[in-house]
Amino acid sequence: MSNFNLEQREKQIIWRKKNISVKKWGKQNGNDYEHIIPKNNWEDNLWQGIRKELPAYLKKSGVQAHSGVHNLLSSWVVSANLYFPIFLNKNLKALMLAFLQTKVSPDITEISDIKLEFAFPDADTLHPSKLLGEQDGNRGSGQTSPDVAFLVKTKQGEGIILTECKFTEHSFYRCSARRTADKGERKGNPAPERCMQKAKGYNYKTICHQTVWGRKYWDLLDLSPKGENKLNRCPAATAGYQLFRQHALAEGIANSGRYKLVVSSVAFDSRNKTLIHSMKSTGINDFQTDWADIFNGKAIFKTWTHQEWVQFVRENQRSNEFNNWLEYLKERYEY
Repeated sequence: MSNFNLEQREKQIIWRKKNISVKKWGKQNGNDYEHIIPKNNWEDNLWQGIRKELPAYLKKSGVQAHSGVHNLLSSWVVSANLYFPIFLNKNLKALMLAFLQTKVSPDITEISDIKLEFAFPDADTLHPSKLLGEQDGNRGSGQTSPDVAFLVKTKQGEGIILTECKFTEHSFYRCSARRTADKGERKGNPAPERCMQKAKGYNYKTICHQTVWGRKYWDLLDLSPKGENKLNRCPAATAGYQLFRQHALAEGIANSGRYKLVVSSVAFDSRNKTLIHSMKSTGINDFQTDWADIFNGKAIFKTWTHQEWVQFVRENQRSNEFNNWLEYLKERYEY
């Protein structure tokens, strides 16, 4: 467990004592923890301004909230507290438009919609079950559905920004197909050491055990010359699995021709140095700069920090409109 995770755990416990009336510890993985609240009280983990609207959105849209929403360290909750209010307020939406113009592309002219746990409709060829071969799961559980998607208009046409949100996580996790044991109908990987070969002169596509499970990630991705020279192992193998899947999704969407701008992005806490350097042994010293050039393709990769977004609002709001929300974020997360 990283120092940042431990520090934030202690700070969230202090915040809980001041702001959440229920004292009972909640359970996670069968154990009781002080930084977990009872599951039935999970809405206390949200900013008060979205406690009614977010559950209603989840019910209406069919999105499944993450199983750890009662965890005070939940990155899904951080994402909801930081980005769902944009869904509700046109002035905050205008600020996010200006922010995306600076952090992603100056060609963005409008945010047309914002969705949590984004996925195309089931019948669409761009749904993860068809595009990625992820036959099981649903929005928010068991499939590649970015935490937040910004559907935008650009000077050239429609665009989409797929965003993975992180808080205290130590990495983007290891590939699920590197286990040797069978699980249900999924056969175990007979030789996971194959994933640990350097990319130069090696073809991950031909050995990827995800293809045995019907997954199509490598069908959509092509390593660039920089990627071949940089990677010491498959980029998904030990710490980059979520980024790998999201980038495959973005590239598949870009190849469809429906959008002029397709972005795979990460929004994260700037203090989490463990996450930033989590793929160092893979050959990616800093995901912010090094991930962007390992693939050929049409999709682009961008990052921003939660601190940058909050500071942008703080500096550009009018008449202190969002002070209540900003004070909550400052007290809760020190943003």
